[in-house]
Amino acid sequence: MSRPDPSTAHFQRARSSLQQALKRYGQMRRQQDSRGSQLQATVQEQLDTLAVNLEKLDQGLIRIAAFGLVSRGKSAVLNALLGQRVLKTGPTHGVTQWPRSVRWTVRPEEIREVEPIDVELIDTPGLDEVAGQIRGEMAREVSRQADLILFVVSGDLTRTEYEAIAELKRTQKPLIIVFNKIDLYPESEQEAIYRNLQQLAVRGSAMVPSSIEIVRVAAEPTPLQVRVEWPNGRITQEWESPPPQIQELQRAIATIVYREGRSLLALNALVQAREADRMIARQTVRLQRAEAEDLIWKFTQYKAIAVAINPIAFLDVAGAFFADLLLIRALAKLYGLPITSYQAGKLWRQILASSGAILLGEVGSGLLLGIGKTGAGLVANFPGYAGAAITQAAIAGYGTYVVGRAAQVYLEQGCTWGEYGIDTVIQEIINQCDRETVIYRLRQEFDDFIG
Repeated sequence: MSRPDPSTAHFQRARSSLQQALKRYGQMRRQQDSRGSQLQATVQEQLDTLAVNLEKLDQGLIRIAAFGLVSRGKSAVLNALLGQRVLKTGPTHGVTQWPRSVRWTVRPEEIREVEPIDVELIDTPGLDEVAGQIRGEMAREVSRQADLILFVVSGDLTRTEYEAIAELKRTQKPLIIVFNKIDLYPESEQEAIYRNLQQLAVRGSAMVPSSIEIVRVAAEPTPLQVRVEWPNGRITQEWESPPPQIQELQRAIATIVYREGRSLLALNALVQAREADRMIARQTVRLQRAEAEDLIWKFTQYKAIAVAINPIAFLDVAGAFFADLLLIRALAKLYGLPITSYQAGKLWRQILASSGAILLGEVGSGLLLGIGKTGAGLVANFPGYAGAAITQAAIAGYGTYVVGRAAQVYLEQGCTWGEYGIDTVIQEIINQCDRETVIYRLRQEFDDFIG
């Protein structure tokens, strides 16, 4: 369970990605001081989000959050991991009212010589308590911050638990279902419940994918009555609490933390920063839509006129090609967004399609009208020349408009790609993980997430 080298590379790539995004948008904020307070506010807010995630990454602290319904023993499970009663527990509902964090040192039992790792355990209120909307918002925020999620149950899943697990899985975080209070069940009944939980995890479903792990614990076993014989011969009946049965969960957490903890840290920071990155691009495109539309229409008109009056087909195609490139560069400069390799690949196809349409227009208009845009054609048949020119100008103008609109979309979406783009680094980390890791088992969720 030693920490592999790839996790360090993942960690460094994530840092570089966030640093690049901070630098890029910091420059944008300085350059766009005169472009409106609304854009400035958006850029600054998202810059703060990027900076916070970079700081969390630098701290290197893995966060493990415990969720579940009331009276399932979330606090007791965390106390058992800690080895002491730090978090308040009790028989009444809703003992935990607000999230509370405590530090815990993880060290695998089998390898005592390895360096221990400090993690943060987060206890949360029951998901089905009063003021559910506030609790729900709180749970979503805590789950976004967490790198690993524990979901504590004490029997077969209820519908509420099933739906809560489905919601938590959408955060692209590894999830361990902790079957607590196993000491309350006869062995046969405990095995039946465990098989039901395991079946959901192994087979998976639309709501509960197969990346879920199941462990069994008795965090706070029920006290047992024991017979005590005293030295003076007196015999009494005493209640004694057995030690917690928490070893299976300890091993599961240690395995994940030591094998891929830094990779999980990197992924979580990137996932949170991704929305900030895209929000800046989305807001930039939205607030400058009118200027961009005006720019696109100007290029459309100029290109259509140039194609109409130019008599040489080769120059039509070459000029149209470079005009489209200039339009994309002008839009990128207007928005202050980079042109990444992801965008370039998409836009090259649009430009080639536009240039191909012009070439086909040249050939088609010549065949259809019996004349091309040549000097001889102008003298012999001016109406035919005019018809060819108008047809080709319309095709060229429409092609430029399509390229311009595509550029708007790709400039907005492509900011997270490129060499150090957030989506690029997320994809790299996922592709480089071994089959035994929980990150590998989350591939489908991440593929759906980054599209």
